[in-house]
Amino acid sequence: MTSQISVGILGATGVVGQNYIKLLQNHPYFKINYLAASPNSKGKTFKEAVSGRWQMDTEIPSDLENIITEDASDINQAVGKVDLVFCCVELEKSAIINLEKAYAKAGIVVVSNNSALRSDPLVPMLIPEINSHHLGVIPLQQKEFGFEKGFIVVKSNCSLQSYMTPIFALNYAGFEVSKIIVTTLQAVSGAGYPGVSSLDMIDNLIPFISGEEEKTENEPLKILGKIGPFGIENKLDLKISATCTRVPVVDGHTATVSVQFNDQRTKPSKEEIKAIWENFKALPQELNLPFAPLKPLHYLQEENRPQPRKDRNLGKGMAVSIGRLRDCNILDYKFVGLSHNTIRGAAGGGILIAELLVTKKLL
Repeated sequence: MTSQISVGILGATGVVGQNYIKLLQNHPYFKINYLAASPNSKGKTFKEAVSGRWQMDTEIPSDLENIITEDASDINQAVGKVDLVFCCVELEKSAIINLEKAYAKAGIVVVSNNSALRSDPLVPMLIPEINSHHLGVIPLQQKEFGFEKGFIVVKSNCSLQSYMTPIFALNYAGFEVSKIIVTTLQAVSGAGYPGVSSLDMIDNLIPFISGEEEKTENEPLKILGKIGPFGIENKLDLKISATCTRVPVVDGHTATVSVQFNDQRTKPSKEEIKAIWENFKALPQELNLPFAPLKPLHYLQEENRPQPRKDRNLGKGMAVSIGRLRDCNILDYKFVGLSHNTIRGAAGGGILIAELLVTKKLL
């Protein structure tokens, strides 16, 4: 690219927003020109706005310390400054929908980390290695929502990353998965900051995360669906049963997964499954996108892997690690998957979507 695209971050003072700031430094496609948050941060330098709340393991970038933080709800302040915003605000669902649609109406592309529009059939919910073709729904979205230039693309739930790409790789190879039983063991960073109280998490496990099981059971149906005349149609012949837990791990969402294949006569062997995972590549790898891991899936042979502390940073935090593939007494096979929730599952995943939009000439 000869020139960088101007981008902004809505919710810049939160943990996901801070991760965007950290990961976008020296990005070849994008340059941050706009930071916005709640009205309480309006008019402050970014350094002042995050005083005592900067959670990254690097310093605040010097070129952003003194940028004036805007009110995210004041769309006019972004018009003319940015072509795209990464949205990770913390608001009520209806307020998020109105805000994201207002930015798109103003001609700005929105890549959202929020769940508010994930179920809308006109809004693509992307894991770029799986369903980049869902970007084909954007013209219909623009027509129905009255957007001329802007549009909205959303990320999926962070915990899905640890097992959806391994399952898609099997589907893509011709071995259709029809049933999934999954238990997620989700890191405390997934709750944001200040997040879960240390009195709840130390020497403990919480077997409930509000809304997570519903997202885990429903979002894959859209991701694996197809575009119909009225938007994206869910895949209806896949059944998922989910249990979502919070565990005392800082970063890295783990999932224990059992799967059953649709055709029992031709189900793959364990050796075939491992080979499919090891050799899997998709459009982001073919396009050599900056945030695309060269190898999106890593199968680890050790019996006690993957482990969050040892494996979450594979592929600079953008790869999925898999292990413990074995027979299941109820379904066909079971395995363990792991992904970095604040990189692949949050800001890094959003950046990869934006890179895909650039190569597709949608930006």
